[in-house]
Amino acid sequence: MNSTSSTSGKPISALWVAAGLALGAAISLGLARFSYALILPPMRADLGWNYFTAGAMNTANAAGYLLGALMTPRLLQNWGARRLFLVGCLATAVLLAAHGSVLAEASLLTFRLLTGISSALVFVAGGLMAARLGAGQANAGLVLGIYYGGTGVGIIVSTLLVPSLAARDVGHAWQGAWWGLASAALLATLISAWATRRQIEPPRPPSHETQRFLWRAFTFGLAGYFMFGLGYIGYMTFTVTLLREQGLQSSLVNAYFCVLGVGVMASSWLWARLLQRHRGGLPMALLNGLLALATLLPVLSTQAVVVFASGALFGGVFLSVVASTTALVRHNLPTSAWSGGISAFTVVFAAGQIVGPSAVGWLADSSGGGSGGLQTGLACSAAVLALGSLLASQQKPLARD
Repeated sequence: MNSTSSTSGKPISALWVAAGLALGAAISLGLARFSYALILPPMRADLGWNYFTAGAMNTANAAGYLLGALMTPRLLQNWGARRLFLVGCLATAVLLAAHGSVLAEASLLTFRLLTGISSALVFVAGGLMAARLGAGQANAGLVLGIYYGGTGVGIIVSTLLVPSLAARDVGHAWQGAWWGLASAALLATLISAWATRRQIEPPRPPSHETQRFLWRAFTFGLAGYFMFGLGYIGYMTFTVTLLREQGLQSSLVNAYFCVLGVGVMASSWLWARLLQRHRGGLPMALLNGLLALATLLPVLSTQAVVVFASGALFGGVFLSVVASTTALVRHNLPTSAWSGGISAFTVVFAAGQIVGPSAVGWLADSSGGGSGGLQTGLACSAAVLALGSLLASQQKPLARD
């Protein structure tokens, strides 16, 4: 697909369309997943959860994400990327509103699961559209970076909405935060639909002509990405809770999370050249190593400057790990195998996320709870990310035909 094609014959900037697609990433990850870190403290206090239950909510979300990733290849074949992307965006907005309508743990777990499914549809379909958009472009790495960097927009919007809505002097005030996130997701869906309205869906080949993904050829990349999913999610689930447990002022905690979101947006430009130049696992290895360092910082020190450095580094890196897998697929496989490749990496990513939140919560509870317990969990997350870096470094480019 030509990245500047349109039905009216007028050129459309690939970067503008990428920005529209980025709102899908803002919905699926920024609003639907990572906002949970901000809502968790008031929900936990109101509902009396331990850390394991708090982590289980994101485990359910990750389980849904895995189911969605497994469903996506068939749905892409039948529906096409843009239609699936927009249906997923709309479904996510509706499900976020549903979070604010219940109190029972079983209902919340169900909605977290369903939101994971819809988020996966958005993220995989949007990633495929971004990969097609950048095909043959000198700035393909930047196109991918802008798409994945949209998550930062969702994080920043969450930071602006959640604390004020959850702090209202009403019963179960955190429910209003979910409704606010749902409204933001609906608005983002409408804007994204408008920005991508002229994108032409390429002809979908019959299923027997779609090349299968070579799992064995990407063993080390997939293993490194699994470790990324296992390790990063503990940080994104529990750092806000950790900082509050350590007594950091609410205004500083909110500012920290906003800095993290800005870092995600900046990552589009920070790592674009790296993703464009390297065909193997070096980008993922480097980025996983930096994430391990960022995860360790709040374990080693509670000083505000260290906390902000951790947020800036983590935000500036973690979504670029996701972008690195799309770049790896795009560099090494023909177009007919892209959807299978992106879905395969999404599956192992989701599998890691299923284990991560509950594991960190269990470690925190087993270590006595409080900030000390959470620090133990995050230290283990950092070790997992370091292992992911080592594994990814062994991923070699596929030989060209």
